[in-house]
Amino acid sequence: MNDQTRPATVRVFIALAPPDHAKEELARELRPAYGSHPHMRWNRVEDWHITLAFLGELPAGTVPLLRPPLARLAAGRQPLRLALRGSGNFDDRVLWSGIDGDLDALHTLAADVRTTVRNCGVAFEERPLRPHLTLARARRGDQSSAAEIAEGFASFTGRRWSAERLHLVGSNVGRSRGPIHYRDIDAWALGGRNTTGS
Repeated sequence: MNDQTRPATVRVFIALAPPDHAKEELARELRPAYGSHPHMRWNRVEDWHITLAFLGELPAGTVPLLRPPLARLAAGRQPLRLALRGSGNFDDRVLWSGIDGDLDALHTLAADVRTTVRNCGVAFEERPLRPHLTLARARRGDQSSAAEIAEGFASFTGRRWSAERLHLVGSNVGRSRGPIHYRDIDAWALGGRNTTGS
């Protein structure tokens, strides 16, 4: 990609991601809803994540500045034991699954991530951490669907899993009219462990 086609800004957030087996477990639970509510805008399973800090649109040149301090932060933290549990919705439109497990450590990690980003000189809107996976969004005029689906798997409790990597993620929001896609810009093992293949 040459300089003329490289985007001037990147939409960025920092997150944890469940392992494939945890996502597959929840996807099986949601399968009936996929069939009964095809009009929902379902997120791709491979894009499910727990946002720790949403940075929004950043100048592309700023992103490399975040890599070294986030790598150091990740190396100094241990993996977290988490689970997907329950469900709910935001504003009757956004369907989500909740997070259970080492929530104190999750909140501490998120606070440290945000401090690290601010110390890099990056300003972003502070939002309270509400640990969740966003699963789908209802289309306008169809707000009842998110609440209806959430009620259907409110008692879901997934198996515990280990969150072992901190992800710096970019998205294509605002760059196309298609579905939102996410890509890892970089990722670092928590505790400096080699998690390749896990």
